[in-house]
Amino acid sequence: MYGFNVTDTTFPFDNRPVTPIRDRTFVDWWFHGHLDYPPHPTDFFELPAGRTATAEIACDKGATSYHASAPADIRDRNNPDNVCPGRGIEAFHTTGKDDVTGCALAIAYESDARKVKPEDFAVFSVNQTCVWTRFTDFQVPARMPSCPRGGCTCAFFWIHSSNSGAEENYMNGFKCNVTGSTSDAAALATPKIPRRCGADPLNKKMQDVLGNCTYGAKQPFYWFNLERNNMFEGAFSPPVYNDMYNFLDGAQNDIFVDSYDSLPDPSPVALVPILANTTMSSGYDTTAQGLVVKSIGYVDGY
Repeated sequence: MYGFNVTDTTFPFDNRPVTPIRDRTFVDWWFHGHLDYPPHPTDFFELPAGRTATAEIACDKGATSYHASAPADIRDRNNPDNVCPGRGIEAFHTTGKDDVTGCALAIAYESDARKVKPEDFAVFSVNQTCVWTRFTDFQVPARMPSCPRGGCTCAFFWIHSSNSGAEENYMNGFKCNVTGSTSDAAALATPKIPRRCGADPLNKKMQDVLGNCTYGAKQPFYWFNLERNNMFEGAFSPPVYNDMYNFLDGAQNDIFVDSYDSLPDPSPVALVPILANTTMSSGYDTTAQGLVVKSIGYVDGY
């Protein structure tokens, strides 16, 4: 992970991976400002096509399997899934499990992270109950193509509920590699900006407007920074990785160039597109066992 060994004294300010991002310039928020702190050249987060990759998410590196490079091992022996041992759930910005709003993994088919632009990332997996547990499963679409030589560039993204803290983003980049690609693999479509289209009771919108959703490959949310935002929601309406933005739980199986025969422009009166047979017939291996591959992110409460 980029910045994996950054401490609270590496920068003139606390810029650990757990530190939330907001009101920053592009250089400071992109990859959390950690491009000069890359992972070891052989460290890759493996993404088994059609299976599950399991990440560790915690408030402190000491609460993960990688505690050896932290000041102390603070894992909760009685509850290994405890995200923030010794702290309340407010430390990871929630009032309860029904208040978590999901997080996402995105991929760019480029091995050099410095060449990756915000619009290159496509979200390929969402866990809607993230960040409730330390061990967090991300389902990988079965049709993911192999990465180029040198691997792909991936990132973890999370924005918490408006009930649980200030307007904050989390982004942690890492090197990744798709394994087990099959002959059914297809290139990813150009990712588009997500749109708020699901029911939103807090804003008195009680019905889904499915024609207004973005379908197919979607970019992550870039929100509440000084530059290069793609989302402009207000402070009390954060963009979230769940059905409200058509990020369904699990593998995002419609992100490929042949996922749809046609995609109408989203609008409140647009027809909902129909998946092409190639996507509908490509199953996800729900019986596959997950593999713990690498800790990719922390979360922390501010």
